[in-house]
Amino acid sequence: MQASFFVLISYFYIFASLKTKEIKMKPLVSIIMGSTSDMKVMEDAVNFLEDMEVPFEINALSAHRTPELVAEYAETAHQRGVKVIIAAAGGAAHLPGVCAASTSLPVIGVPINSSNSIKGVDSLLSIVQMPSGIPVATVGIDNAKNAAILALQILAVADEKLFEKNLKFKNELKDKVTKANQELSKLEYKFLVK
Repeated sequence: MQASFFVLISYFYIFASLKTKEIKMKPLVSIIMGSTSDMKVMEDAVNFLEDMEVPFEINALSAHRTPELVAEYAETAHQRGVKVIIAAAGGAAHLPGVCAASTSLPVIGVPINSSNSIKGVDSLLSIVQMPSGIPVATVGIDNAKNAAILALQILAVADEKLFEKNLKFKNELKDKVTKANQELSKLEYKFLVK
């Protein structure tokens, strides 16, 4: 009787500790931005990764104000489980390049149309014109969602579950176009040729 009571208490303790223990996820994607003001743009990436259930981390670091921290952050990203870095920056936009120079992980740059940029074109050119050997995959100005989609596609190469989620997302895009054309086919105009 005493042994079975001990076993019962042991099971209770193990079950209770499992229930209260928080499962710690490792980020697969790291989102880094030069300023918290960039978050309004980067929210599209965050929302997409949330929808796809991809663990991520978010930080604000400046390539100009905290260059050592940026380099250390990028150098140690793989130790945190990160597989892809999305780096957003406006103006001179050196953050993605500094990250790419400090890691062997893929870096996706998001040029930001910030208050100190020339409609984001300067940021775009700063990010896209990296020297040979230090590539940064670059998306359109303020197009954080495309950065998250590209990150998902990179991850999906080695993860069947993410591959299926990406495939489903792509099929939903096709369905939207098909439905849009069905709606257009219902339009009636005197000179519309069908």
